[in-house]
Order: sequence, then C-alpha cells, then structure tokens
Amino acid sequence: MQHGYLIDMDGVIYRGSAAIPGAAEFIRYLQMERIPYLFLTNNSAYTPLDVVHKLKKHGIDTAPEHVYTAAQATAEFVAKQRPDGSAFVIGEGGLLTALSDVGYAISNENPDYVIIGEGRVMNFEMMEKAHRLLASGESLVSTNSDTWCPTENGPRPGCGALVALLESASGKKAYHVGKPNPFMMRAGRKRMGLATDDVIMIGDTMDTDIRGATDLGFQSILVLTGSSSMSTLRDYPFAPTRVVDSIAQLVPAKLLVA
Repeated sequence: MQHGYLIDMDGVIYRGSAAIPGAAEFIRYLQMERIPYLFLTNNSAYTPLDVVHKLKKHGIDTAPEHVYTAAQATAEFVAKQRPDGSAFVIGEGGLLTALSDVGYAISNENPDYVIIGEGRVMNFEMMEKAHRLLASGESLVSTNSDTWCPTENGPRPGCGALVALLESASGKKAYHVGKPNPFMMRAGRKRMGLATDDVIMIGDTMDTDIRGATDLGFQSILVLTGSSSMSTLRDYPFAPTRVVDSIAQLVPAKLLVA
C-alpha cells in the first residue's frame, strides 16, 4: 500500500506570512507522484477554501478536499454525539460554517454544547454567557487545546487559554477535539483511505503533531522550522520517527528550485 502524509501548516509550510523554502516543491512532488496528502490544522478560524486561498499565495495549488481543520473535526464530533443539535459558539467563520454543514444550529437557548474555537471575536460578555450555560448543565467542547498561537506580530492567546478560563470558572473540563486527539487524526487517516502503518505525520510541534502520531501508531517527521528544536526532544518520553531541518529535505534533489 502506498504511504501518505498528514501535514501541519504553520511552522511546516509557512511561518507567519512567509513561505518556508521547499514547501511548495514538496507538495508538487506529492501531486506529481500521486501520493495522498492532507493538510491538518488546529486553526478553526478558516474554512478549507480559505486555507486553499492562503496556500496559493505561498505557491501551493491544492483543493479543499486536501484540507481538514479542527473546526471540521469538531463539527463531526458533536454531530456524531448529538445529531441535529445546537451550540453556543465562540469562534469564527470556519467553525460556524463547519457546524452548519453538519446540520448544527447556533443558539444560546438551551444548546447541546458550548463550543470554543480559535479567533479574535471573543469578548467578556460572550464568556459570561458561556459560563452561565455551563453552570446550567451544558457540555464544553473546544476545537483544540493550544494555549497560544503564533502571529506576525508575536504570540497571542489561543483556544486553550480561553477554555482554561471557562474550566476554572465553571469547574467543567473541556473535550478538545483537535490534534493530538485521536478523533481528528484518525479522521484524517480515513479521509486519505490509508491504513495506520501507511500514514506519516509531518509537524513542528511535539505536544500535538508528534504526540498524536505516536498515540495512533503513525510514523512521524519533526521539522525544525517551527516551535521545536533538537533540545526540545529531551523534554518528552516519545520521539519522532525522523527529524529534519526543514520540509525541503523531503524533496528529491532534482525537484528543488535553486
């Protein structure tokens, strides 16, 4: 069976607004060789089409079916648990669209879930409403547990940080759907139609990309163009299958642009 790749984006394909050298060539190589691939991102703010548009700016031509976001995974999770339900949502367009696609209504009247995603739309009034719903018995779900996100201007608080506030205030624990949760990573594997032994995860983060791959028995490649360094490896009881300086090292030499 042919192997395929689950590919993280920020820190692997680009860093902020800058493309990482060799990333576009690697995707072209996969396309040329018809090797299955799927971009796997914990960022729930964007739809797959938004992601495709962003990748095009970095010289990568792909299609929405090659993108799987934590927003889509979260929508699929709640739809399986409580079909045709409703949710109070703090999040952006990617999450709202994904929930609509699975038949989930957005409501602050007795919703099935309080769902928190990435984005900058949060205000304290919304957090108060979420807290009151949780106090009345609703369940808390988040798209991912990342406590911070890199931006061009430096780090900003991530979904996990917002959720931590609600967990502390309500005493409830969130279910985080995104990487390294097996729910999202297994769904990514199924979308490529591959067996466990045929999946390789490429990522820059030990806590999410490499841990998720390890938990599910995937092979993994850690790139050092993002949040991890060689010294980082000593902090974890698990290790990637392979470490490379950059995704460019995975491209056959004859395909690299000088």
